[in-house]
Amino acid sequence: MARLLRSLLFSPRTPLHFRPTPPSSLQLTPSTLALIPWSCALSSGHPSCSSRDLTSSPRASYATRPILPRRRAALRRKQERRTRKPELDVSICIEEELPDDPQIKSIAETLRKDVPDAMKVAFESLKDPKYQTRDKSIKNVNKFLKIQLSLLLCDDAFIRKLNKEWRDEDSATDVLSWSQHIPGLGIPILLLGDIVISVETAARQAEERGHTLLDEIRILMVHGLLHLLGFDHEISCEAEKEMEIEEERVLSSLGWRGKGLIQSAYDSLQDEDNFSDLSQEIKKATTVKDNKPKLSHILFDIDDKLLDNDGQMLLKSVDTFKEVISREAKIIIITEKSRAAITRAVEIVNLEEYISVSLSPGIFLHGAVVYGMQGREIYRENLDQDICREAFFYSLEHEIPLVAFSIDQCLSLFEHSFLESLHNRHYEPKAKILPSILDLPEDSSIQKLAFLRTAGNSSTLQTHLLEITKGRARIVESHPDVLEVIPLNASKSNGIKILLDHLGINTDERIGNG
Repeated sequence: MARLLRSLLFSPRTPLHFRPTPPSSLQLTPSTLALIPWSCALSSGHPSCSSRDLTSSPRASYATRPILPRRRAALRRKQERRTRKPELDVSICIEEELPDDPQIKSIAETLRKDVPDAMKVAFESLKDPKYQTRDKSIKNVNKFLKIQLSLLLCDDAFIRKLNKEWRDEDSATDVLSWSQHIPGLGIPILLLGDIVISVETAARQAEERGHTLLDEIRILMVHGLLHLLGFDHEISCEAEKEMEIEEERVLSSLGWRGKGLIQSAYDSLQDEDNFSDLSQEIKKATTVKDNKPKLSHILFDIDDKLLDNDGQMLLKSVDTFKEVISREAKIIIITEKSRAAITRAVEIVNLEEYISVSLSPGIFLHGAVVYGMQGREIYRENLDQDICREAFFYSLEHEIPLVAFSIDQCLSLFEHSFLESLHNRHYEPKAKILPSILDLPEDSSIQKLAFLRTAGNSSTLQTHLLEITKGRARIVESHPDVLEVIPLNASKSNGIKILLDHLGINTDERIGNG
Protein backbone atom coordinates (compact mmCIF):
# COMPACT_ATOMS: atom_id res chain seq x y z
CA MET A 1 0.00 0.00 0.00
CA ALA A 2 2.31 2.65 -1.25
CA ARG A 3 0.74 6.00 -0.82
CA LEU A 4 1.94 9.60 -0.88
CA LEU A 5 0.99 12.17 1.72
CA ARG A 6 0.15 15.68 0.58
CA SER A 7 1.23 18.41 3.02
CA LEU A 8 -0.13 21.94 3.08
CA LEU A 9 2.22 24.70 2.06
CA PHE A 10 2.26 26.63 5.29
CA SER A 11 5.54 28.48 4.69
CA PRO A 12 8.02 28.92 1.82
CA ARG A 13 10.41 26.63 3.64
CA THR A 14 7.99 23.69 3.72
CA PRO A 15 8.85 21.20 0.94
CA LEU A 16 6.04 19.71 -1.11
CA HIS A 17 7.92 16.69 -2.45
CA PHE A 18 7.50 13.29 -0.79
CA ARG A 19 9.02 9.92 -1.37
CA PRO A 20 6.52 7.06 -1.68
CA THR A 21 6.15 5.18 1.58
CA PRO A 22 7.00 1.50 1.03
CA PRO A 23 4.43 -0.99 2.33
CA SER A 24 6.85 -2.46 4.81
CA SER A 25 7.30 0.85 6.60
CA LEU A 26 3.60 1.09 7.35
CA GLN A 27 3.82 -2.23 9.13
CA LEU A 28 6.63 -0.97 11.33
CA THR A 29 4.81 2.00 12.87
CA PRO A 30 2.25 4.58 11.81
CA SER A 31 4.76 7.30 12.72
CA THR A 32 6.58 6.50 9.46
CA LEU A 33 3.86 8.24 7.46
CA ALA A 34 6.37 10.84 6.21
CA LEU A 35 4.70 13.70 8.05
CA ILE A 36 6.12 17.21 7.66
CA PRO A 37 6.34 19.03 11.00
CA TRP A 38 5.66 22.65 11.85
CA SER A 39 6.52 24.11 15.21
CA CYS A 40 4.49 26.13 17.68
CA ALA A 41 6.34 27.27 20.80
CA LEU A 42 4.53 27.64 24.06
CA SER A 43 7.08 30.20 25.21
CA SER A 44 9.12 32.86 23.52
CA GLY A 45 12.27 30.87 23.87
CA HIS A 46 14.58 29.55 26.53
CA PRO A 47 16.42 32.10 28.71
CA SER A 48 20.15 31.99 28.32
CA CYS A 49 22.93 32.66 30.78
CA SER A 50 25.76 34.94 29.69
CA SER A 51 29.03 35.53 31.49
CA ARG A 52 27.82 39.04 32.27
CA ASP A 53 24.77 37.63 34.02
CA LEU A 54 26.92 35.39 36.17
CA THR A 55 29.05 38.18 37.52
CA SER A 56 26.51 40.98 37.92
CA SER A 57 24.96 39.85 41.21
CA PRO A 58 25.63 41.91 44.35
CA ARG A 59 28.59 41.07 46.56
CA ALA A 60 27.99 38.79 49.48
CA SER A 61 28.18 40.27 52.97
CA TYR A 62 30.46 38.93 55.66
CA ALA A 63 27.49 37.08 57.20
CA THR A 64 26.68 35.11 54.08
CA ARG A 65 28.55 32.52 52.12
CA PRO A 66 29.30 33.75 48.60
CA ILE A 67 27.60 31.87 45.73
CA LEU A 68 30.15 30.89 43.11
CA PRO A 69 29.35 31.67 39.45
CA ARG A 70 29.16 27.99 38.52
CA ARG A 71 26.75 27.26 41.34
CA ARG A 72 24.72 30.36 40.48
CA ALA A 73 24.43 29.20 36.87
CA ALA A 74 23.25 25.74 37.99
CA LEU A 75 20.59 27.32 40.24
CA ARG A 76 19.42 29.53 37.38
CA ARG A 77 19.17 26.55 35.02
CA LYS A 78 17.21 24.65 37.64
CA GLN A 79 14.80 27.58 38.01
CA GLU A 80 14.44 27.79 34.23
CA ARG A 81 13.54 24.11 34.01
CA ARG A 82 10.75 24.70 36.52
CA THR A 83 9.18 27.61 34.66
CA ARG A 84 9.81 26.97 30.96
CA LYS A 85 7.22 25.48 28.64
CA PRO A 86 8.10 22.84 26.04
CA GLU A 87 8.05 23.59 22.34
CA LEU A 88 5.19 21.89 20.51
CA ASP A 89 6.24 20.24 17.26
CA VAL A 90 2.97 19.35 15.48
CA SER A 91 2.60 17.77 12.03
CA ILE A 92 -0.62 18.28 10.06
CA CYS A 93 -0.90 16.39 6.79
CA ILE A 94 -3.47 15.37 4.17
CA GLU A 95 -3.46 11.90 2.67
CA GLU A 96 -2.89 11.85 -1.10
CA GLU A 97 -6.15 10.12 -2.05
CA LEU A 98 -8.36 12.78 -0.49
CA PRO A 99 -9.94 15.12 -3.07
CA ASP A 100 -8.29 18.49 -3.61
CA ASP A 101 -10.97 20.22 -1.55
CA PRO A 102 -10.56 23.83 -0.30
CA GLN A 103 -12.62 22.93 2.79
CA ILE A 104 -10.16 20.21 3.81
CA LYS A 105 -7.25 22.59 3.29
CA SER A 106 -9.00 25.21 5.41
CA ILE A 107 -9.60 22.67 8.18
CA ALA A 108 -5.96 21.57 8.10
CA GLU A 109 -4.90 25.22 8.33
CA THR A 110 -7.18 25.70 11.34
CA LEU A 111 -5.75 22.61 13.01
CA ARG A 112 -2.34 24.26 13.03
CA LYS A 113 -3.58 26.31 15.98
CA ASP A 114 -6.29 24.01 17.29
CA VAL A 115 -4.05 21.01 18.02
CA PRO A 116 -1.52 22.94 20.17
CA ASP A 117 -4.40 24.68 21.96
CA ALA A 118 -5.98 21.32 22.79
CA MET A 119 -2.62 19.96 23.95
CA LYS A 120 -2.12 22.89 26.37
CA VAL A 121 -5.57 22.40 27.91
CA ALA A 122 -5.19 18.60 28.13
CA PHE A 123 -1.77 18.91 29.81
CA GLU A 124 -3.44 20.76 32.71
CA SER A 125 -5.15 17.55 33.88
CA LEU A 126 -2.14 15.23 33.89
CA LYS A 127 -1.68 15.67 37.64
CA ASP A 128 -5.37 15.69 38.50
CA PRO A 129 -5.85 13.06 41.26
CA LYS A 130 -9.49 12.47 40.30
CA TYR A 131 -8.40 10.52 37.21
CA GLN A 132 -7.51 7.17 38.75
CA THR A 133 -7.63 4.99 35.62
CA ARG A 134 -5.34 7.06 33.38
CA ASP A 135 -1.96 5.55 32.50
CA LYS A 136 0.32 7.97 34.35
CA SER A 137 3.54 7.24 32.47
CA ILE A 138 3.27 10.84 31.20
CA LYS A 139 3.10 13.13 34.23
CA ASN A 140 5.09 16.35 33.89
CA VAL A 141 5.43 17.56 30.30
CA ASN A 142 7.47 20.60 31.38
CA LYS A 143 10.56 18.46 31.82
CA PHE A 144 10.76 18.03 28.03
CA LEU A 145 12.27 20.56 25.66
CA LYS A 146 9.99 19.51 22.81
CA ILE A 147 6.76 17.52 22.37
CA GLN A 148 6.07 15.94 18.98
CA LEU A 149 2.64 14.95 17.66
CA SER A 150 1.39 14.11 14.15
CA LEU A 151 -2.13 14.26 12.75
CA LEU A 152 -3.20 12.88 9.37
CA LEU A 153 -6.48 13.53 7.55
CA CYS A 154 -7.34 10.61 5.27
CA ASP A 155 -10.22 8.79 3.54
CA ASP A 156 -12.15 5.67 4.62
CA ALA A 157 -10.08 3.31 2.48
CA PHE A 158 -6.82 4.42 4.10
CA ILE A 159 -8.04 4.19 7.70
CA ARG A 160 -9.73 0.87 6.96
CA LYS A 161 -6.37 -0.64 5.98
CA LEU A 162 -4.80 0.67 9.18
CA ASN A 163 -7.72 -0.65 11.21
CA LYS A 164 -7.37 -4.06 9.58
CA GLU A 165 -3.60 -4.16 10.06
CA TRP A 166 -3.47 -3.03 13.68
CA ARG A 167 -6.84 -4.03 15.15
CA ASP A 168 -7.99 -6.86 12.87
CA GLU A 169 -11.16 -4.86 12.18
CA ASP A 170 -11.91 -4.88 8.46
CA SER A 171 -13.93 -1.66 8.44
CA ALA A 172 -13.46 2.08 8.33
CA THR A 173 -13.51 3.98 11.61
CA ASP A 174 -13.43 7.64 12.60
CA VAL A 175 -10.14 8.01 14.52
CA LEU A 176 -7.09 5.90 15.38
CA SER A 177 -4.14 6.82 17.56
CA TRP A 178 -0.76 5.27 18.36
CA SER A 179 1.44 6.23 21.29
CA GLN A 180 5.15 6.52 20.57
CA HIS A 181 6.15 7.41 24.13
CA ILE A 182 8.73 5.14 25.79
CA PRO A 183 8.74 5.76 29.58
CA GLY A 184 12.12 6.03 31.22
CA LEU A 185 14.00 6.69 27.99
CA GLY A 186 15.43 9.90 29.40
CA ILE A 187 15.54 11.98 26.22
CA PRO A 188 14.47 15.67 26.16
CA ILE A 189 11.84 15.03 23.44
CA LEU A 190 8.40 13.56 24.19
CA LEU A 191 7.27 11.50 21.19
CA LEU A 192 3.58 11.75 21.98
CA GLY A 193 2.38 9.76 18.96
CA ASP A 194 0.18 9.77 15.85
CA ILE A 195 -3.51 10.51 15.26
CA VAL A 196 -5.28 9.49 12.02
CA ILE A 197 -8.79 10.83 11.23
CA SER A 198 -11.03 9.75 8.36
CA VAL A 199 -12.62 12.86 6.84
CA GLU A 200 -15.29 10.75 5.13
CA THR A 201 -16.48 9.13 8.36
CA ALA A 202 -16.22 12.45 10.19
CA ALA A 203 -18.42 14.10 7.56
CA ARG A 204 -21.15 11.46 8.00
CA GLN A 205 -21.04 11.78 11.78
CA ALA A 206 -21.11 15.58 11.57
CA GLU A 207 -24.30 15.42 9.50
CA GLU A 208 -25.92 12.95 11.93
CA ARG A 209 -25.00 15.05 14.97
CA GLY A 210 -25.93 18.42 13.49
CA HIS A 211 -22.63 20.27 13.46
CA THR A 212 -19.87 21.13 10.98
CA LEU A 213 -17.08 18.93 9.70
CA LEU A 214 -14.55 21.06 11.57
CA ASP A 215 -16.49 20.53 14.80
CA GLU A 216 -16.44 16.75 14.34
CA ILE A 217 -12.73 16.65 13.46
CA ARG A 218 -11.95 18.69 16.58
CA ILE A 219 -13.95 16.19 18.66
CA LEU A 220 -12.10 13.24 17.10
CA MET A 221 -8.74 14.96 17.54
CA VAL A 222 -9.39 15.53 21.26
CA HIS A 223 -10.43 11.88 21.65
CA GLY A 224 -7.23 10.65 19.98
CA LEU A 225 -5.09 13.09 21.98
CA LEU A 226 -6.49 11.86 25.30
CA HIS A 227 -5.71 8.28 24.30
CA LEU A 228 -2.08 9.33 23.74
CA LEU A 229 -2.05 10.90 27.21
CA GLY A 230 -3.10 7.63 28.86
CA PHE A 231 -6.91 7.80 28.93
CA ASP A 232 -8.64 4.63 27.72
CA HIS A 233 -12.43 4.32 27.82
CA GLU A 234 -12.30 0.64 26.83
CA ILE A 235 -10.73 -0.78 29.98
CA SER A 236 -13.63 -0.21 32.39
CA CYS A 237 -16.80 1.78 33.04
CA GLU A 238 -14.90 4.05 35.42
CA ALA A 239 -12.24 4.73 32.78
CA GLU A 240 -14.95 5.52 30.23
CA LYS A 241 -16.54 8.03 32.59
CA GLU A 242 -13.22 9.73 33.35
CA MET A 243 -12.31 10.06 29.68
CA GLU A 244 -15.80 11.37 28.92
CA ILE A 245 -15.39 14.08 31.60
CA GLU A 246 -12.00 15.10 30.24
CA GLU A 247 -13.31 15.23 26.65
CA GLU A 248 -16.06 17.59 27.73
CA ARG A 249 -13.64 19.72 29.76
CA VAL A 250 -11.20 20.22 26.88
CA LEU A 251 -13.94 21.01 24.35
CA SER A 252 -15.75 23.46 26.63
CA SER A 253 -12.49 25.16 27.70
CA LEU A 254 -11.73 25.94 24.07
CA GLY A 255 -15.31 26.94 23.27
CA TRP A 256 -15.67 24.24 20.60
CA ARG A 257 -19.10 22.99 19.58
CA GLY A 258 -20.37 19.46 20.05
CA LYS A 259 -20.22 16.80 22.74
CA GLY A 260 -17.26 14.52 23.30
CA LEU A 261 -17.03 11.37 21.21
CA ILE A 262 -17.96 9.09 24.12
CA GLN A 263 -21.06 11.11 24.98
CA SER A 264 -22.06 11.32 21.30
CA ALA A 265 -21.76 7.55 20.92
CA TYR A 266 -23.83 7.03 24.06
CA ASP A 267 -26.54 9.36 22.73
CA SER A 268 -26.64 7.33 19.51
CA LEU A 269 -27.22 4.15 21.49
CA GLN A 270 -30.01 5.82 23.43
CA ASP A 271 -31.72 6.92 20.23
CA GLU A 272 -31.52 3.53 18.57
CA ASP A 273 -31.25 0.09 20.12
CA ASN A 274 -28.09 -1.73 19.00
CA PHE A 275 -30.03 -4.73 17.84
CA SER A 276 -33.29 -3.30 16.61
CA ASP A 277 -32.29 -3.64 12.96
CA LEU A 278 -31.35 -7.30 13.39
CA SER A 279 -34.54 -8.09 15.29
CA GLN A 280 -36.69 -6.38 12.68
CA GLU A 281 -34.94 -8.26 9.87
CA ILE A 282 -35.52 -11.59 11.59
CA LYS A 283 -39.18 -10.84 12.19
CA LYS A 284 -39.74 -9.75 8.58
CA ALA A 285 -37.96 -12.89 7.36
CA THR A 286 -40.47 -15.15 9.11
CA THR A 287 -43.74 -15.77 7.30
CA VAL A 288 -46.98 -16.36 9.18
CA LYS A 289 -48.07 -18.97 6.65
CA ASP A 290 -45.38 -21.62 7.03
CA ASN A 291 -43.28 -20.21 9.90
CA LYS A 292 -40.04 -20.89 8.00
CA PRO A 293 -37.23 -18.36 8.11
CA LYS A 294 -36.03 -16.77 4.89
CA LEU A 295 -32.76 -16.09 6.70
CA SER A 296 -30.76 -19.32 6.60
CA HIS A 297 -27.81 -18.31 8.80
CA ILE A 298 -26.88 -15.56 11.23
CA LEU A 299 -23.21 -14.54 11.51
CA PHE A 300 -22.93 -13.71 15.20
CA ASP A 301 -19.73 -11.87 16.22
CA ILE A 302 -19.47 -12.74 19.89
CA ASP A 303 -16.77 -10.14 20.60
CA ASP A 304 -18.96 -7.35 19.32
CA LYS A 305 -22.42 -8.53 20.31
CA LEU A 306 -22.26 -10.78 23.39
CA LEU A 307 -19.09 -9.67 25.22
CA ASP A 308 -17.54 -6.22 25.56
CA ASN A 309 -13.78 -5.49 25.73
CA ASP A 310 -13.84 -6.01 29.48
CA GLY A 311 -15.43 -9.46 29.13
CA GLN A 312 -18.78 -8.26 30.47
CA MET A 313 -21.97 -9.82 29.12
CA LEU A 314 -24.22 -7.56 27.07
CA LEU A 315 -27.67 -8.54 28.32
CA LYS A 316 -29.48 -7.05 25.32
CA SER A 317 -27.40 -9.34 23.15
CA VAL A 318 -28.53 -12.37 25.12
CA ASP A 319 -32.17 -11.55 24.35
CA THR A 320 -31.37 -11.05 20.66
CA PHE A 321 -29.42 -14.30 20.62
CA LYS A 322 -32.47 -16.13 21.94
CA GLU A 323 -34.68 -14.37 19.39
CA VAL A 324 -32.44 -15.53 16.54
CA ILE A 325 -32.51 -19.15 17.67
CA SER A 326 -36.25 -19.10 18.27
CA ARG A 327 -36.68 -18.26 14.57
CA GLU A 328 -34.78 -21.42 13.66
CA ALA A 329 -31.99 -19.57 11.88
CA LYS A 330 -28.62 -21.31 12.15
CA ILE A 331 -25.91 -19.54 14.15
CA ILE A 332 -22.35 -19.09 12.89
CA ILE A 333 -20.15 -18.01 15.80
CA ILE A 334 -17.30 -15.59 15.08
CA THR A 335 -14.76 -14.65 17.73
CA GLU A 336 -11.13 -13.88 18.54
CA LYS A 337 -11.43 -16.18 21.57
CA SER A 338 -11.08 -19.93 21.79
CA ARG A 339 -14.06 -22.26 21.45
CA ALA A 340 -13.61 -23.27 25.08
CA ALA A 341 -13.98 -19.63 26.18
CA ILE A 342 -17.24 -19.15 24.25
CA THR A 343 -18.60 -22.44 25.59
CA ARG A 344 -17.96 -21.21 29.12
CA ALA A 345 -19.44 -17.76 28.44
CA VAL A 346 -22.60 -19.29 26.97
CA GLU A 347 -23.01 -21.46 30.05
CA ILE A 348 -22.62 -18.48 32.39
CA VAL A 349 -25.56 -16.63 30.80
CA ASN A 350 -27.65 -19.82 30.57
CA LEU A 351 -27.62 -20.02 26.79
CA GLU A 352 -26.43 -23.62 26.59
CA GLU A 353 -30.01 -24.85 26.17
CA TYR A 354 -30.27 -22.66 23.06
CA ILE A 355 -26.97 -23.47 21.39
CA SER A 356 -24.27 -26.10 21.64
CA VAL A 357 -21.02 -24.34 20.78
CA SER A 358 -19.18 -27.62 20.26
CA LEU A 359 -21.71 -28.71 17.62
CA SER A 360 -22.13 -25.40 15.82
CA PRO A 361 -20.13 -23.99 12.91
CA GLY A 362 -17.81 -21.23 13.98
CA ILE A 363 -14.69 -19.14 13.43
CA PHE A 364 -12.36 -18.94 16.45
CA LEU A 365 -9.00 -17.40 17.40
CA HIS A 366 -9.26 -14.63 14.76
CA GLY A 367 -10.06 -17.20 12.08
CA ALA A 368 -7.06 -19.44 12.77
CA VAL A 369 -9.45 -22.31 13.53
CA VAL A 370 -12.73 -22.93 11.66
CA TYR A 371 -15.34 -25.55 12.55
CA GLY A 372 -17.99 -26.68 10.09
CA MET A 373 -21.12 -28.83 10.26
CA GLN A 374 -21.58 -30.71 13.54
CA GLY A 375 -18.64 -28.74 14.95
CA ARG A 376 -16.00 -30.64 12.98
CA GLU A 377 -12.71 -28.87 12.36
CA ILE A 378 -12.33 -27.94 8.69
CA TYR A 379 -9.46 -25.45 8.80
CA ARG A 380 -6.54 -24.61 11.04
CA GLU A 381 -3.52 -22.38 10.58
CA ASN A 382 -0.71 -22.65 13.10
CA LEU A 383 2.04 -20.23 13.95
CA ASP A 384 5.58 -21.02 12.90
CA GLN A 385 7.26 -22.98 15.71
CA ASP A 386 10.36 -20.76 15.58
CA ILE A 387 8.19 -17.68 16.20
CA CYS A 388 6.61 -19.37 19.22
CA ARG A 389 9.97 -20.36 20.69
CA GLU A 390 11.44 -16.88 20.18
CA ALA A 391 8.39 -15.32 21.77
CA PHE A 392 8.68 -17.58 24.83
CA PHE A 393 12.41 -16.86 25.16
CA TYR A 394 11.62 -13.14 25.09
CA SER A 395 8.85 -13.62 27.66
CA LEU A 396 11.20 -15.47 29.98
CA GLU A 397 14.13 -13.07 29.56
CA HIS A 398 12.08 -9.89 30.10
CA GLU A 399 9.53 -11.41 32.50
CA ILE A 400 6.61 -10.40 30.28
CA PRO A 401 3.58 -12.70 30.67
CA LEU A 402 2.78 -14.69 27.54
CA VAL A 403 -0.04 -17.14 26.84
CA ALA A 404 -0.07 -19.51 23.86
CA PHE A 405 -3.40 -20.77 22.53
CA SER A 406 -3.33 -24.33 21.28
CA ILE A 407 -6.89 -25.18 20.13
CA ASP A 408 -8.77 -25.14 23.47
CA GLN A 409 -5.72 -25.11 25.72
CA CYS A 410 -3.69 -22.20 27.12
CA LEU A 411 0.04 -22.52 27.84
CA SER A 412 2.46 -20.29 29.74
CA LEU A 413 5.84 -20.39 31.49
CA PHE A 414 5.08 -18.72 34.83
CA GLU A 415 2.17 -17.65 37.01
CA HIS A 416 0.91 -14.08 36.68
CA SER A 417 -2.27 -12.09 37.29
CA PHE A 418 -2.56 -11.76 33.49
CA LEU A 419 -3.34 -15.49 33.31
CA GLU A 420 -6.04 -15.10 35.95
CA SER A 421 -7.52 -12.17 34.04
CA LEU A 422 -7.81 -14.22 30.85
CA HIS A 423 -9.57 -16.95 32.79
CA ASN A 424 -11.81 -14.89 35.09
CA ARG A 425 -12.67 -11.93 32.85
CA HIS A 426 -12.37 -13.41 29.37
CA TYR A 427 -13.43 -17.01 30.13
CA GLU A 428 -10.37 -18.65 28.58
CA PRO A 429 -9.20 -21.99 30.06
CA LYS A 430 -6.82 -21.85 33.00
CA ALA A 431 -3.29 -21.68 31.64
CA LYS A 432 -1.09 -24.74 31.99
CA ILE A 433 2.37 -23.81 33.29
CA LEU A 434 5.08 -25.52 31.23
CA PRO A 435 8.27 -26.66 33.02
CA SER A 436 10.41 -25.17 30.25
CA ILE A 437 10.39 -23.94 26.66
CA LEU A 438 11.39 -27.43 25.58
CA ASP A 439 7.93 -28.60 26.60
CA LEU A 440 6.18 -26.56 23.89
CA PRO A 441 4.04 -28.71 21.54
CA GLU A 442 6.28 -30.37 18.96
CA ASP A 443 3.60 -30.44 16.28
CA SER A 444 3.47 -26.62 16.02
CA SER A 445 -0.17 -26.57 17.09
CA ILE A 446 -0.21 -23.00 18.45
CA GLN A 447 -2.66 -20.63 16.75
CA LYS A 448 -2.26 -17.45 18.83
CA LEU A 449 0.19 -15.79 21.21
CA ALA A 450 -1.02 -13.16 23.68
CA PHE A 451 1.43 -10.84 25.49
CA LEU A 452 0.51 -8.60 28.40
CA ARG A 453 1.02 -5.08 27.11
CA THR A 454 1.87 -2.24 29.52
CA ALA A 455 2.94 1.37 29.15
CA GLY A 456 6.45 0.32 30.11
CA ASN A 457 6.93 -2.45 27.54
CA SER A 458 4.56 -1.46 24.72
CA SER A 459 7.02 0.05 22.24
CA THR A 460 9.95 -2.33 22.76
CA LEU A 461 7.66 -5.38 22.79
CA GLN A 462 5.96 -4.35 19.56
CA THR A 463 9.32 -3.65 17.88
CA HIS A 464 10.64 -7.08 18.86
CA LEU A 465 7.50 -8.86 17.66
CA LEU A 466 7.64 -7.05 14.33
CA GLU A 467 11.20 -8.31 13.88
CA ILE A 468 10.48 -11.98 14.61
CA THR A 469 7.16 -12.10 12.73
CA LYS A 470 8.03 -10.13 9.60
CA GLY A 471 6.39 -11.83 6.61
CA ARG A 472 5.41 -14.87 8.70
CA ALA A 473 2.69 -13.69 11.11
CA ARG A 474 0.54 -10.69 12.01
CA ILE A 475 0.30 -8.55 15.13
CA VAL A 476 -3.17 -7.45 16.27
CA GLU A 477 -4.34 -5.18 19.09
CA SER A 478 -7.79 -6.41 20.04
CA HIS A 479 -7.54 -5.08 23.60
CA PRO A 480 -5.62 -2.11 25.06
CA ASP A 481 -3.60 -4.30 27.41
CA VAL A 482 -2.93 -7.25 25.08
CA LEU A 483 -0.69 -7.60 22.04
CA GLU A 484 -1.44 -10.72 19.99
CA VAL A 485 0.40 -12.66 17.29
CA ILE A 486 -1.67 -14.71 14.85
CA PRO A 487 -0.91 -16.62 11.63
CA LEU A 488 -0.37 -14.49 8.53
CA ASN A 489 -3.56 -15.57 6.75
CA ALA A 490 -5.77 -15.77 9.82
CA SER A 491 -8.67 -13.32 9.89
CA LYS A 492 -12.37 -13.38 10.63
CA SER A 493 -13.22 -12.46 7.04
CA ASN A 494 -11.09 -15.27 5.63
CA GLY A 495 -12.66 -17.70 8.09
CA ILE A 496 -16.14 -16.66 6.93
CA LYS A 497 -15.24 -17.36 3.30
CA ILE A 498 -13.86 -20.81 4.18
CA LEU A 499 -16.91 -21.70 6.25
CA LEU A 500 -19.49 -20.49 3.72
CA ASP A 501 -17.79 -22.52 0.99
CA HIS A 502 -17.88 -25.55 3.28
CA LEU A 503 -21.59 -25.05 3.99
CA GLY A 504 -22.33 -24.57 0.31
CA ILE A 505 -23.79 -21.10 0.82
CA ASN A 506 -23.57 -18.81 -2.19
CA THR A 507 -23.88 -15.05 -2.34
CA ASP A 508 -27.54 -15.23 -3.36
CA GLU A 509 -28.63 -16.95 -0.15
CA ARG A 510 -29.95 -14.76 2.66
CA ILE A 511 -27.51 -14.41 5.57
CA GLY A 512 -28.01 -12.12 8.53
CA ASN A 513 -25.13 -10.35 10.28
CA GLY A 514 -25.57 -9.98 14.00
